[in-house]
This record gives sequence, structure tokens and C-alpha cells, in this order.
Amino acid sequence: MRRNFSIILISLLCTFCATISYAQINELPRCTPEEQGVPSKALTTLFDSLVNMPGTDIHSVIVMRHGKVIGEIYPTPFAPQYAHTQYSSSKTLVSMAVGIAVDQNRLRITDRVAAFFPELLPKEISPELASITVRDLLTMTSGIKPDWGMRAKCTNWVETFLSKPVVNKPGETFAYDSMVTYMLAAIVQKVTGKTLLEYLKENLFSHMNITQVNWEISPEGINTGGWGLHIQSESLAKVGQMWLDGGVWNGKQLISKEWIEQISKKQANGGDYGYGFQTWQCAYPTAVRADGALGQYVIVIPKQDVVIVLTEASFTNGKPQRGLIWNGLMKAIEQAEGTALVAGKDYQELAEKQKSYQLPVVDGKKDGAGLKKIIGKKIEFTKNKFGFKEVTFNKGVNSLDMVITKTDGSTYTQPLGYKNWLTGEIAGYPPYSINPIGWEKGLEGPFYAAGSYGVTKEGLKVKIHYVNWVTALEILVMPDKEGKTAKIEIRTNYSKTGVTKIDGTL
Repeated sequence: MRRNFSIILISLLCTFCATISYAQINELPRCTPEEQGVPSKALTTLFDSLVNMPGTDIHSVIVMRHGKVIGEIYPTPFAPQYAHTQYSSSKTLVSMAVGIAVDQNRLRITDRVAAFFPELLPKEISPELASITVRDLLTMTSGIKPDWGMRAKCTNWVETFLSKPVVNKPGETFAYDSMVTYMLAAIVQKVTGKTLLEYLKENLFSHMNITQVNWEISPEGINTGGWGLHIQSESLAKVGQMWLDGGVWNGKQLISKEWIEQISKKQANGGDYGYGFQTWQCAYPTAVRADGALGQYVIVIPKQDVVIVLTEASFTNGKPQRGLIWNGLMKAIEQAEGTALVAGKDYQELAEKQKSYQLPVVDGKKDGAGLKKIIGKKIEFTKNKFGFKEVTFNKGVNSLDMVITKTDGSTYTQPLGYKNWLTGEIAGYPPYSINPIGWEKGLEGPFYAAGSYGVTKEGLKVKIHYVNWVTALEILVMPDKEGKTAKIEIRTNYSKTGVTKIDGTL
């Protein structure tokens, strides 16, 4: 009984600390969908479809119309207070920072990139390299062939980028490249004397009460720009609303309307419908989006005065999700135009569903041979990319404690619920789908993970969601008959087929 009380107390403290650390939520006005001309049933259908989409874990969805939140979900174990990794949707915020610098006459989009870094240029400068402009970076038309492995191989990113051959005439050929956006972040830092994040905090975030925000920092001390933004979903919704309102927040013009228009319109022939300044054009009329790997979106739809934020881990290319928005929600809004809607039974169903969504827990039994052979025993792992050195599983009441020792010597206990999710604080940083050198720099913890377990004929199954990050692990521990060794398989949610196989000794 005493142990059970301790577990409950620790869990409550973790939840309390997480809430305090990430308490910047519920600042946007909320109302019923019907008050803003949207049928509740359309939102229920959208949320149900997203949550049940194969190969997808939904972490958050926020839908706004006319400046108010009309629907939002955070399927358990995710919650509104948790920040989330944005991958390439970070790029749109870089474009906004460039726009603010342009508004302040710190630079022009016609400025030559080479002129900002004379000390880092190659000895021989080609006419093509000399002609690359800020605008070419904004539109992903630098002419330099993308090198996605560069950030994991060297520490002098700006110099290495400038040393690459220019294979296409700048300004003409679209070639998506996160290092191009990194160069924009470097330019912003060069002309302002502040990092990209510092500059955005001063000129944008501080006016919007966005304080819980981090950004990864390169080995050169520059915010990574093309990826690495770590921010709450509601803060993204604020950014989306400011974007929709032409750069205005609470009556103050934070970014010029002219720059917002430049960001949002087609500037290059990228993607299916065109590319703006670090943004993507969409199939639905007037819609534009920030777009990040594994499904991180800020979607702005001026035609319907709608903003949608979506965070997830998905193996889809995003088209199914966007199709649900265009062909479902937007169509329902169009059909309801001019109709007086009243919040009734459908709204009550929506309100209940929004509180009840949960990601699938692990299937299996509470106990079994696969658990009995390893319970209480230290399992030593062979070398692996997750940094796990040793793991011990201890029994709780309707739970397991997964005591993890990492290769750096740190130890923490990951609670695992049976038929539910239990959340605890981890040591260090979560697994990451990319491996830039020193990527942890710039990120502030603590990080949290939720766990669930089940015992099957194969062995002990564990699922871990890193709830203020993006990644998840599926772990299968298969002990031998004698209980002396174990085979461990770890699958990530950022690889469709990859399974890491590890040998364990008990």
C-alpha cells in the first residue's frame, strides 16, 4: 500500500511539475463551433478520422475560426502544456524573422548572400555563387545542390555551404534544402547581432506572450533555422492567427502586411501548388501552410478565416490529413454559410470526445512467462543508438517501473501503465530522427515520456511516447528459455521499416 501511494504521489508531482513548467496555455478565446458558423459534427468527423488514420499518432489538433478556438484535441498521453518539435515548419518562422529585418531596413531580399560572410568564402568565387540573393534562399532556388548529410559531418556549416558548387542558375530551380534556411538564420544573426530566437522573442513572441519556446543551436552558435523549433501548439495557433490577420496581433502590426503577402503567395514552382517564402501553397483556395516532417502543420485559410495547427508522428505524406480538411471541414463550413447554427446534441458529443481521445495502449496480459523471466533482473544491452546501457523491470500495482541506465551513467525510472499511460521525467534528451552535430544545444528540459506495457507470447511489449517531443519507441523484450539472455527489438515511429535489434544479458 505504501509503495502504491508513493507511485501515485510521484506521478502527481511529475504532472504538477510538467504543468508548471509549460503552463502557457488557455490564452486564446474559446467558443462553440456553431458560434463561428461551423457544425460541431464536422469537427467530430475530422478528429475521429485523424485519430484513426493508419500509421499516424495524433499529438494535437487546434481549429480556430474568426480568431477563436472552436475545437482542439490532445490524445492521451499528450497534453496542451507540452511543447513539440516542429522540424521544417520552423522555416516559416525564419521567413517571418527575415521579414521583420526587412521592415527594419536591416537587409533587403536583393542583398547578395556572399556579402554577409566575406571571411568564409572560398578563395575562388564563381559568378553563380556571387549572384545568390536572400530571395533565392527564401524561395529554395539557391542553385546549390542540397547536402542533407552535411549537418552531421562538419561544424562549420556556413563555410561548407558556401563552398558547395552552384549547379543551377540561382533564382530559377527549386531544390528544397534545410541548410538554405540555416543560411537565412545566419544572416539574421549577422545583421541584428542577435540569434534568430532572440530576435523573434524581442520583435514577435514577447508581444504575443509566447515565452515557452526553444530552438536548437548549431556548432557555430546559430539557431538551426530550417528545423529545431520547440514550441507549444497553442503558441503556434497564435502565430497562425497573426499570419492570417496580416501580421497584426492585438491591434499591433508586428510584421508588415506587405511581407505577410509575400510569404503567402507563390514565389517558386515547388511542391504540387507552389512555394512561397518558406511556406507551401495548398490545394484549397487561398490556403497556405508551414510544413514539417512527420506531420507538423500550421495551416492558414484566409477564404474561411480559419487556422489549423496539427502535430503528429505520421508515415503519410500529409495529403490524407489535408484532404480531410479540404473535403470535410471546409466543405461543411461552405455548406453552413448563411445558416443560423445552434450548439446542441452534436456539440455535446464533440465536447465529450475532445476529452476522451487516447492513443492505443499496448495489447497483452498483465503478467506472463515473458515478464516473470526478467522481472527484477538487470538486462545489459549491447551498444545501440538509443544510449540504453541497462534496463531493469520492477513490479508496481497495475504498472511496471522500467529503470533505465544510459551509457552516460544517468539513470531514471520510466513508469509503464497496464491498459493506460503513465508519464515520468526522463534523463537527458529523447531519441531524434535526425543527427546534426550537437543538436541538444539550445533545448531546455526537462523532457517527459509516457509508457504502457503488455505481455504476449513473444515477450514483454513496451510503448514509450516522448510527450514533449515527437518520437516514440516500441520495445519488445524476448527472454530465452533459461532467462539468461534476451533479444530486444526497438522500432521507432520515424522509420517505416527500421527495427534496431539488440542483444541483452540478464
